Amino acid sequence: VTGGGALFVIADHMPFPGAARDLLAAFGCTISNGFAQDASASSRIIFSRENGLLADHVIIRGRSPAEKIDAVRSFTGSAFRIPSGATSLLTLPPGSKSLEPAIAWKFDEKTPTTDVCGWSQGAVMTVGRGRIAIFGEAAMFSAQVSGEKKTPMGMNAPEAKQNAQFLLNLIHWLSGDLR
Repeated sequence: VTGGGALFVIADHMPFPGAARDLLAAFGCTISNGFAQDASASSRIIFSRENGLLADHVIIRGRSPAEKIDAVRSFTGSAFRIPSGATSLLTLPPGSKSLEPAIAWKFDEKTPTTDVCGWSQGAVMTVGRGRIAIFGEAAMFSAQVSGEKKTPMGMNAPEAKQNAQFLLNLIHWLSGDLR
């Protein structure tokens, strides 16, 4: 990366952040091996210009008005603290917490939690001549259906209209086409 390469890390929710922990630590990032939720206990978070959770960055502005991002939706994922010099594109709101069970998807009243207000679910930074993008959420970059009712999730969910453009802008930035 420091020589001019690009790295795109998507850690998603527990147990996957545990596998990415050492790699991210090499770049100064600390990740929670859990499930990030907002104050309403929802893991489906909207990061928007309107609510102040979406950064003002060239990735968000795009190369033209058609590429401008106003809102991005996440579905489930983890939270991380960004290192110095990084920009959080998706900042978790007040009251956010990370549920950190011993076994993925096994929650009860004793499940440990960590306050992750102000932590990130998506950040970017330059490292030497290279660039790195770190995300604690994977579904936002996919197009899938969930459950018996085949509910759209990810980029094809009605409330995630700009997720695909966000991903394109991010790839343009990683490749150096967006400065």
